[in-house]
Amino acid sequence: MKNAAVIGAGTIGLSWTALFAHHGLTVQVTDPRPDLAEAVSQALARFAPHLGTTACELASRVHIAENVTESVKEADVVQENGPENVEFKKDLFKQLVEEAPEHALLLSSSSAIPSTAFTGEIDGRRILIGHPFNPPHLIPLVEVVPGERTSEESVRQTVDFYTSLGRTPVVERKEIAGFVGNRLQNALSREAIYLVEQGVVTPEDLDKVITNSLGIRWATVGPFLGSHLGGGPGGYRHMAEHIGKSMKKMWAGLGTPSQGPEEQERLIEAVEKAYGSSTYSELAETRDRKQLAVLTALEEN
Repeated sequence: MKNAAVIGAGTIGLSWTALFAHHGLTVQVTDPRPDLAEAVSQALARFAPHLGTTACELASRVHIAENVTESVKEADVVQENGPENVEFKKDLFKQLVEEAPEHALLLSSSSAIPSTAFTGEIDGRRILIGHPFNPPHLIPLVEVVPGERTSEESVRQTVDFYTSLGRTPVVERKEIAGFVGNRLQNALSREAIYLVEQGVVTPEDLDKVITNSLGIRWATVGPFLGSHLGGGPGGYRHMAEHIGKSMKKMWAGLGTPSQGPEEQERLIEAVEKAYGSSTYSELAETRDRKQLAVLTALEEN
């Protein structure tokens, strides 16, 4: 892979752009936003220290394309980061199939929509999901989700491509709305909202519960390995056989937040009270600095 096209320069697209450039790809970026050149320049300056490089080094490989046609004409890989809208993706990927080189991988950062939903009437052999977690230049996971028509060769090439970028691709063999990561995230978010809604805990203290317990654990082991270790020498079998019944009772008691207009407004106000004194840039920089520290520590151990 030598040439990449990034379509859509929002938060995700700009992060992909920096990562691709850092790994030596020539990147063509396109987006209808009027401040595209400025947004790209600012993002490269912000992300360069995370990648251990300079903004000038990244910028030397990044170019602004006037439109989709120009961005993909020499692309080996296309990373789409457009709206979560099926009709938009249908039209765009039809254009990509027609205008991108025949060998180019056509990847979507879609966070919820499977590729089969927008490839029904076009050749989908090289189209699949490459869903990152924000920001992709830091967070390693990429969910690789083939559609019904995606070829196995395209899946293999996609896994190889993301691996070459230092990412951790995970192939999911069955399409499901939201894929795996977002479904797990939303399940936790639903219970978090319910607990705040019921007055059990504040948004700020709930975040403290996660970052001082589960967040630390899950940075090193996932839920299944964590449970396997929680079972002691008897492992997951001991955990399932001795605690399984009580866990099932707890599942039955998990809440469903009402999130009517009044409840939603109260929740928004509570979150704004907890974090509204800081700007988005300040909060994002703190998050990225801490995440980078965690990733560095994991790499060293």
